Parts: sequence; structure tokens; C-alpha cells
Amino acid sequence: MVQSCHLVCPRCGAVNRVPADKLAAVPRCGNCHEPLFTAEPVALTDSTFDRHVTRNDIPVLVDFWAEWCGPCKMMAPAFRQAAATLEPQVRLAKVDTEAAPGVAGRYQIRSIPTLILFRGGREVARQPGAMSAADIVRWTQGNL
Repeated sequence: MVQSCHLVCPRCGAVNRVPADKLAAVPRCGNCHEPLFTAEPVALTDSTFDRHVTRNDIPVLVDFWAEWCGPCKMMAPAFRQAAATLEPQVRLAKVDTEAAPGVAGRYQIRSIPTLILFRGGREVARQPGAMSAADIVRWTQGNL
């Protein structure tokens, strides 16, 4: 029997069931028909965070950042590169701590950038500080 996994659409937020062996075949959302993987991090807010972290069956790596943060801006291209490497095994997302203070407060984000890896809605690893794309991929794979 082919197992399936649930994926939240980065565009419309619909939860899709995709056969696990079809993840690499550019699956599309059943609701909006957009690709479920875009090799780009998904921007999350206070209202969308829980849905993506708890309803995706694949791990979710979240970059907590702010627009005014120099190291965050320096790490942004590396995080995008890591998304292209880690998808479809891991969903990458970004939370602007200034725009989503509720989520930032709940996870006690004290320094930025901070990466948190979630699996099944639970935090499994945390890493503060800017990292290169290779380091992000290595750290993520090492914590899965």
C-alpha cells in the first residue's frame, strides 16, 4: 500500500494528501492548482503558523528573522538555497518576528536569526545565529 502525507499549500493553505512516492514529482494543490513546492521559503504569520507546522507531515524548518537585522538579511539567500536542496523532504518557512510577535513570543525568540526545526508540530531542534546554505542543510539533516 502506498503511504500518503499531508502537505499544506504555501499559497492557499489547503491541506493536500499526496502519495509519499509522488513528493518529488512536483505535486499541485487540489484547491488552487499551484505547486506545493516552490524551492522558496513560505512566509508565515501569527494566523498561518500553526496550520503549517502542525498539519504538514514533513518536517518544517522555520527561520525567525526581522527586517532590521543585518545577519538575517545576510542569511536570507542561504536559506532560499537550502529550500531548493531540502524540498520536498522538508518545508522551509520564515517568520518575521516584528510582524508575528505572538509566534515569536510563544517560542521565546531572544536572538535572530534563529532556526527551529519542527516535526509533527513539536520543536525538535533550535539553532541561533546566521548560517551558510551548506550548514543549514547539514544541521537540518543531522537533526531529522
